[in-house]
Amino acid sequence: MKKLIVMIILSLLLIAACQSEEGDGEKRTVGIAMPTQSSERWVDDGNNMVDMFEDLGYETNLQYAEDVVENQLSQIENMITQGVDILVIASIDGEALTDVLDQAQNLDIPVIAYDRLIMNHEHVSYYATFDNFQVGVLQGEYIEEQLALDESEESYNIELFAGSPDDNNAYFFWDGAMSVLQPYIDEGKLIVRSGQTDFSQGATLRWSGSEAQERMDNLLSAHYSDEDIDVVYSPFDGISLGIVSSLKAVGYGTDSRPLPLITGQDAERSSIRSIVEGEQTQTIFKDTRLLAEQAVEMARAVIENEEPEVNDTETYDNNEKIVPSYLIEPVSVDIDNYEEVLIESGYYDEDEIH
Repeated sequence: MKKLIVMIILSLLLIAACQSEEGDGEKRTVGIAMPTQSSERWVDDGNNMVDMFEDLGYETNLQYAEDVVENQLSQIENMITQGVDILVIASIDGEALTDVLDQAQNLDIPVIAYDRLIMNHEHVSYYATFDNFQVGVLQGEYIEEQLALDESEESYNIELFAGSPDDNNAYFFWDGAMSVLQPYIDEGKLIVRSGQTDFSQGATLRWSGSEAQERMDNLLSAHYSDEDIDVVYSPFDGISLGIVSSLKAVGYGTDSRPLPLITGQDAERSSIRSIVEGEQTQTIFKDTRLLAEQAVEMARAVIENEEPEVNDTETYDNNEKIVPSYLIEPVSVDIDNYEEVLIESGYYDEDEIH
């Protein structure tokens, strides 16, 4: 009996010691919710953050929802149940997270919105993103400069595509681009033969390339049987590639009928190859290494009870609060500077493009 009592006491002491050691050196866990693996940029974002968090000694739980809102909600709920210390969320639908944010708030789990603003909830601690209005401005200015719209008296046919209406960023991209393009549309230098000049008319749910291709097919058959299209404003590379496929299917892309000027965003490998091949014209590079670094630093500061660095406290209103944000500057890329911006910086290896 004495031996049994001694063993029980020793066991209790060992358990207490282990619990103390665990409490003193316990690894913090970061839940990372990404929208999809079908876009390479989100794969890069997720991998970059995992590497950086683990270098700091944190554990990570990275999940992709394949653009299914219900999947993302379930994944975030599981992260909360498993006791993550902080959540970094790139939302599929920024307005669909109310219930899981309630759960996170009840358990005092901070939330950082990643690249896409989370709407309609006060429990969004910080927002790490790019200057999304400036993304659209750069796209619009590229069209303006390439066509010399401020100097030329010529007019050009243009069609306008927008991003996914459930992604708050899509409106910033559109507004930024239209701040440059709308005066030329009003003046008649840019002619939208379809008449579809509202965001809702150009919206592309889930940024789908196939949906963009189908819409481009319809625009071409309805409005361009006797006219060529000169410009397509596209906010995203996946949409751009769908547009290119549609145009090539009806004979664009030859010496006698060149492809129109086509913008894009995210500098995905496939689109850079397309630019090199003379198809897509331009894209916007958003260095996900910098964004991941900023989000990781924000999360580290929150976990360590420090004040994260922000550079915007006015722009991003999620209908419940102005979310303190850190904005990173985007860069316009085309055939003339892709090597300097993407390859020389180490973002891509040359053999990934050629």
